[in-house]
Amino acid sequence: MSDDEEYSPAAKSEGDDPEFIKRQDQKRSDLDEQLKEYINEWRKQRSKEEDELKRLKEKQAKRKVSRAEEEQRMAQRKKEEEERRVREIEEKKQREIDEKRRRLEEAEKKRQAMLQAMKDKDKKGPNFTITKKDSNFGMSNAQMERNKTKEQLEEEKKISLSFRIKPLEMDGLSADALRTKATELWETIVKLETEKYDLEERQKRQDYDLKELKERQKQQLRHKALKKGLDPEALTGKYPPKIQVASKYERRVDTRSYDDKKKLFEGGFDTLNKESLEKQWSERKEQYVGRQKSKLPKWFGERPGKKAGDPETPEGEDEVKPEDEEVEEVEEVVEEVVEEEEEEEEEEEEEEEEEEEEEEEEEEEEEE
Repeated sequence: MSDDEEYSPAAKSEGDDPEFIKRQDQKRSDLDEQLKEYINEWRKQRSKEEDELKRLKEKQAKRKVSRAEEEQRMAQRKKEEEERRVREIEEKKQREIDEKRRRLEEAEKKRQAMLQAMKDKDKKGPNFTITKKDSNFGMSNAQMERNKTKEQLEEEKKISLSFRIKPLEMDGLSADALRTKATELWETIVKLETEKYDLEERQKRQDYDLKELKERQKQQLRHKALKKGLDPEALTGKYPPKIQVASKYERRVDTRSYDDKKKLFEGGFDTLNKESLEKQWSERKEQYVGRQKSKLPKWFGERPGKKAGDPETPEGEDEVKPEDEEVEEVEEVVEEVVEEEEEEEEEEEEEEEEEEEEEEEEEEEEEE
């Protein structure tokens, strides 16, 4: 007999045992209860997750709505700022046009006044006018801003902040009012941080553009210096390069001083005219001295009408008189030359004064 055949009656008897059946039922009931508890817990967890997901979706929808409203407000504000900027640019252009027209009118008035003054030359009086300067000494607003000290800037900053930052009045406010106030402050902080970030990014871009432009300028100056035969860094410094008036060879060979070289360029037309006159008169003098003299008969005795200091013979008188006449003629010519030079100097001084007056008027117009 096999083992299955041997123990099969015992197994059959155990299946009919009521205790065994009871235990099996108990186990099944326990498993069913555990399964029900698990299902209940799973349903609770599922409902909780659904509620959480629903709440998150509602929060996301609200956030989208608030973001859309904020973007709309930002777009509206940017549009207003752009319109204000365009309006300011137009106003600035109009002011510049008015200022240019005013300067042209003033220049025309000054020109008319100069013409009137030239007509009234006979009237004696000062040939200049002293204009009163304003309290800003002719400086523009940008120059005044740059010339301000740290103390002045701090004082202006405090005054500006006192106008912008208003005192926070929270006494007697309810919870809803405090919540609304906190929301407004939060929106203000967000707006300021956004503007700060935009300005920082704009400053970064501008700094980068400035660096790039400076580098381009340096490269152009280097190429320009190389074309002129100078050092590549000659034009990139703070001061312009020295002008070489002579080559290295001339500076080593020519050992004359600056005064000696300067005398080579002195004089001009006046010196040449003076030299030509002196040469002409010297030639005339030599021609007169070397002329053929007429021989006169000698006087015997004392000639009538002779005065003390006169020569004994007319020949000596002839010798003396031409010299006196020549001296007189030379003196007359010298006086004429001196008068011409004085007239030329006076004309040059008048031209210089007119040029100085024109330069002063141009400087005043530029300052205005």
